[in-house]
Amino acid sequence: ARVLEIARRLSRGGIPGVGYEEEEKEEEGCQRHREPLEVFCKEDGALLCAICRESRAHRAHTLLTVPEVVREYKEQIQAGLQTLKDDRDKLLEFREAEMRRNW
Repeated sequence: ARVLEIARRLSRGGIPGVGYEEEEKEEEGCQRHREPLEVFCKEDGALLCAICRESRAHRAHTLLTVPEVVREYKEQIQAGLQTLKDDRDKLLEFREAEMRRNW
């Protein structure tokens, strides 16, 4: 649910966590067809209902289900986190070496 909420905000050009109260009032589902949002279009960065999914505008696009979106973003976050951990380890090693040198 949280990933869907973030994806919905990003697809509208919003920032997650900003303007939450006013977005909470909006109706759930596709504004055009009043259908539930089922898939995420990678090219357009938008959540789509079944009708929009089959339209010409999205037919050739890469569409992901919610579990696929979660898995993809989880992998990206984990890769970024690993990079940060590696950078932190290098900085700590450098700091320790500098402290030993100064002593």
